[in-house]
Amino acid sequence: MTIPAAMNRRLHCFLAGIAVFAFVFAATAAPRAEHVFIFVVDGGKPAVIKESEMPVLKKFAADGACTWEARTISPSVTLPAITSMLTGVTLAKHKLSWNSWRPDRGLVTVPTVFSEAKKAGFSTAMFVGKEKFRHLLLPDSVDEFDFNSPLSGQVTKTMEGETRPMSEGTVLSGTVAKDAAAYIGKKKPGLCFIHFTDTDDVGHKYGWGSPEQKRAFNDIDGAIGVVFRAIQDAGLAGNSVLILTADHGGHARTHGGNTPDDMIIPWIVWGKGVRKGFEIPAPVNICDTAATALWLLDVPQPANLDGKPVSAAFE
Repeated sequence: MTIPAAMNRRLHCFLAGIAVFAFVFAATAAPRAEHVFIFVVDGGKPAVIKESEMPVLKKFAADGACTWEARTISPSVTLPAITSMLTGVTLAKHKLSWNSWRPDRGLVTVPTVFSEAKKAGFSTAMFVGKEKFRHLLLPDSVDEFDFNSPLSGQVTKTMEGETRPMSEGTVLSGTVAKDAAAYIGKKKPGLCFIHFTDTDDVGHKYGWGSPEQKRAFNDIDGAIGVVFRAIQDAGLAGNSVLILTADHGGHARTHGGNTPDDMIIPWIVWGKGVRKGFEIPAPVNICDTAATALWLLDVPQPANLDGKPVSAAFE
């Protein structure tokens, strides 16, 4: 049957209209969450967390979804691990193998959650206890990077398998939390990373699981509470997802090995759309944090990601 020319034109216009509508609908579909906050407890070994007074973090775990058996990368040290957390790729791809602030070595060469979120129109921020995360600051990717140098101190530590101690600046969790809370109240970032280092500093000095480290876990728990109250006061809690995790564990006074003590980390998620009281059954890897954050914000994921969204944790 031959379709008259006028009818054929109308059909083409109708089909074109459907295509445009579908494109606009896809482009304007609401993200699963409008705000994602990633909290990192440096050296957050699950076994020690469970023995420590951390009512805020443990309530998020009880009311949200969690696993106490997630895994970090090897070597299990902060900068390579956090780079995997915030790029979604392993060391073999991001190649950021050192563990200190080395301006001569430049920036990470793969996309980060911040660079991808910014391209999608989200505001971004990082509040950190260690300056070495400057290696993740790709141009125009982070609206606010806060390492409060005037209030920082120095710590000395030795990594697993190394004999030469390293010294670096550190900012206590109370200061990081105060800075983050003030910014969140004013700017309401779409993607925010908050890093607390007290437990790692104390673990290197007194040992993982020591009374001193358990007190540091309690201090960090209070800092998490300060930031969360700022999220609530800013009216963001109902449209936010919080991811609470760690970069590595530890043993004795060090970490960096490929053993469960060093490699096993917590992975807790709470907020909009999260299953309540849910134990995440599938294996979770540190690279999954980046993939989950981008998935929640409905941001296209780079093709080379090693991580995947932990979708089982959501309704």
